[in-house]
Amino acid sequence: MAQNSNRKMTREEAGRLGGEATAKNHSREFYQEIGKKGGRATSRNHSRDFYQEIGQKGGEATSRNHSREFYQEIGRKGGRK
Repeated sequence: MAQNSNRKMTREEAGRLGGEATAKNHSREFYQEIGKKGGRATSRNHSRDFYQEIGQKGGEATSRNHSREFYQEIGRKGGRK
């Protein structure tokens, strides 16, 4: 949404425009590299217990949001590989 001269841009609009501008200036490889750096930093700063806890929370959230059929389908897909 373009900025209206009668009002300030919302934080959401500013973030979206900033993200779009950044994406135009950087390649896929740039984002892959900063993702790797972030992952390495996170692994240095957190223990195995941290990863077990977030994995447990993610699994619980997924189970709340998906049916038995979802798990059957992903099981079939995984079994084909």
